[in-house]
Amino acid sequence: MCLGIPMQIRAVDGLIAQCEAKGVTRQVNLLMLEHDAPAVGDHVVVHLGYAIDKLTAEQAAEAWAIYDEMLAAEERGTSPAG
Repeated sequence: MCLGIPMQIRAVDGLIAQCEAKGVTRQVNLLMLEHDAPAVGDHVVVHLGYAIDKLTAEQAAEAWAIYDEMLAAEERGTSPAG
């Protein structure tokens, strides 16, 4: 299974953005979103170092809530629903 990670853009230099999520920063390639140029403050879905979609802050928060639930369930040794 592959997951896209919601990240917020902190800086942009051409087609490379410095993105942050949960205190972790990564350089992300913006080439796939060139038609809808993301800007500082925007949220993007990152997969394999590429921003593949833009999303709202609310959508990013919802995704992280689900990921946090999955991680907590893994630590407990249970399924997210149980």
